[in-house]
Amino acid sequence: MKRKAKLLTLAGVALASTAVLVACGNSSSSSKNTSTYNYVYTGDPESLDYLATMRATTSNITSNVIDGLMENDQYGNLVGSLAKDWKVSADGLTYTYTLRDDAYWYTADGEQYAQVKAQDFVTGLKHAADKEADALYLVQNSVKGLDAYVKGETKDFSTVGVKAIDDHTVQYTLTRPESFWNSKTTYGILFPVNADFLKSQGDKFGTVDPSTILYNGPYTISSITSKSSIQFAKNENYYDKENVHINAVNWTYYDGSNPGDLYNGFNSGSYTMARLFPNDSSYKDAAKKYKDDIYYAQQDASTYMNYFNLNRTKFDLSKKTDAQKSDAKKALLNKDFRQAINFAFNRKNYSAQANGEEAATYSLRNTLTPPSFVQVDGQDFGKVVDKDLASLGSEWTSINTADAQDGFYNAEKAVAEFNKAKATLSSQGVAFPIQLDYITDQTSETLVNQAKSFKDSVEKALGKENVVINVIQADTDSYNNATYYAESPSAQDWDISGSGWSPDYEDPSTYLDIFSPTSGSLIKNIGITAGSDTAIAEAVGLNEYDQLLQQAAAITQDTKARYEAYAKAQAWLTDSALTMPYYSLGGTPALSKEVPFTSPYANYGTKGDRNYTYKYKELQADPVSKKDYDKAYKSWLSKKEKSNAEYAKKLADHVAK
Repeated sequence: MKRKAKLLTLAGVALASTAVLVACGNSSSSSKNTSTYNYVYTGDPESLDYLATMRATTSNITSNVIDGLMENDQYGNLVGSLAKDWKVSADGLTYTYTLRDDAYWYTADGEQYAQVKAQDFVTGLKHAADKEADALYLVQNSVKGLDAYVKGETKDFSTVGVKAIDDHTVQYTLTRPESFWNSKTTYGILFPVNADFLKSQGDKFGTVDPSTILYNGPYTISSITSKSSIQFAKNENYYDKENVHINAVNWTYYDGSNPGDLYNGFNSGSYTMARLFPNDSSYKDAAKKYKDDIYYAQQDASTYMNYFNLNRTKFDLSKKTDAQKSDAKKALLNKDFRQAINFAFNRKNYSAQANGEEAATYSLRNTLTPPSFVQVDGQDFGKVVDKDLASLGSEWTSINTADAQDGFYNAEKAVAEFNKAKATLSSQGVAFPIQLDYITDQTSETLVNQAKSFKDSVEKALGKENVVINVIQADTDSYNNATYYAESPSAQDWDISGSGWSPDYEDPSTYLDIFSPTSGSLIKNIGITAGSDTAIAEAVGLNEYDQLLQQAAAITQDTKARYEAYAKAQAWLTDSALTMPYYSLGGTPALSKEVPFTSPYANYGTKGDRNYTYKYKELQADPVSKKDYDKAYKSWLSKKEKSNAEYAKKLADHVAK
């Protein structure tokens, strides 16, 4: 992502994991074009209401057309966007932003509508609260009075801690200090909206029509055609247009059915970038013609994972008997059984279906929170997690959760955990084999092959007499409705499925909170309704997990202690095997005409997504060579370290004395 955080679709990972970029146009018009970016998208947006929805299918679009208070520069520093300056009170509870006076709202036709004012941010948060926005979890317990308003304890929004001090000054009052608060301002839920326009649109606001939103960002949406194309044009009136180097962005709908077409399009000169598939017949030609230009992008902060549906009630796509349904549910509620599946899951082979054997490990991720996401007293967060994990059971001894290697696949451990589970389940009257339905999109060759890889590794390790993975291939709409677009656990029609997550802000809670049984935004993906289904939550120990989250969240001033507390929560989640992380975006072979490392950079929010954010990004006429990419990466790392250090020193200037 992402998130990130963004809820990421698996169709997207088959493509975006794949970093695939596609064009609209022909080679004669776009071969040397350095002002048009041609890309691909894999799912239509259901909404353009950037305040209400958290899906990547929306935020990938709206993050390019709407600005918030802050954004990320190319080194990951938070810099002013609509805010030209900001101050935080000495107690860390009040953030005051001074807005720039040259930012305006424009219609889809480019007509100036109104100046962006402080009240727009108040209106934005109220709209998000009234719409019960997907990302309310991000701010509901952060902004003073917002939780009470959302719960209906008060109907007076003026009691909420967001105020327009004057036209150009907006202030947020928090319930507790959050050193990462500014990073949250890069997410859609804290973006502004013009009250007059919002009222004029009524229920039409943010529907999938470019005219139903206003624009204050670097681009406007030219057109959206379902399962066909999405087009953007540079906002010529944008206050920071000198940093917008790409004049047009064109996305073409891609269903993943023929990966070789992506390379062929790049080779013909009509694609800006192409993800390469080493398993596809096109790769041989690519390796021959572009042997010096194929590079592997760095892993990002997104995490893709498979889930277990603990409380499945829908079986429209299943052929299981009633007894098999009941037995599967009992098995999935057993931690030893889930751990057995986790240890039997060969992530390297799974990744190889998309990335080939050579790059099979490059993007692997073993934990929901990336190991290097934050530092704890000079060491990676993941190192602390490993120590905590080892204390939870002998099966975790000598486990390494670092990126770019399969830290869990172990057939012997899988069998040992399964034998423990089988003894318990047999005493409960469960019959074997356990039948588990794994749903996948039949249109995507990569996703189908990955599902088959999962089936093969699990059944080989545990034996078909014990576990059978039923790979269910559904058409794209049926697949999406049963997974990504399912609004509640009751709408989810699978035992095993997955998606991705990218972070919202720079704190481990941005990952770990999503599985809180009381408020987690992805808790439904394991079959639990947040705040309900307490029996299921307690059966798998999620009440203990929630206590760990609360203990960590209560630590607001000591960053080291806070991160150590969250490491215990991550270790618990890994031990529970409720989810099975497998890889991130990045680490895949690609060809590109993107000038390396000119994009904004961040591990959180929507303003630093290297794949989907176009402000600052630059293009070149010829493919980037691997030599130049590697050289640029080393230079970027050096400059980033210096830039981040300088930025850290300047942060003190924003704290009230």
